[in-house]
Parts: sequence; structure tokens; C-alpha cells
Amino acid sequence: MVKIKDKACKICKTIYEGEKCSKCESKEFTDSYKGKIYILNCEKSEIAKNINLNSNGKFAIKTR
Repeated sequence: MVKIKDKACKICKTIYEGEKCSKCESKEFTDSYKGKIYILNCEKSEIAKNINLNSNGKFAIKTR
């Protein structure tokens, strides 16, 4: 079984699999990122407000 490595978009920090980012359609990505954050409800999340996230999903905390 082959595990597909997640990629983090350098533009919007969304973590995704595949050819391009599902949120911003960018092809600029990195395999090297630190930390993951899952936003389930961006309207009520204090963390999402602090790091300026406007949508739900899986995000990298720091990209290289």
C-alpha cells in the first residue's frame, strides 16, 4: 500500500492531495510544513480569526 504524501499550498496553506490546491487553484506547494490545524467552523473559531482563515478545512501552520 502506497501512502500519498500531503502537500501544503504556499499561497493559502491548505493541505491537499493531487495536482493543484483545491481552494486557490495554485500549483505552488511544499512537502515540508510544520503542524496541522483543522478548522471545522471558521465563523466561531478564535484560532481561525487569529490566523486570518476564512474557510473550513485542513491547513499547515508553517510552510517552508
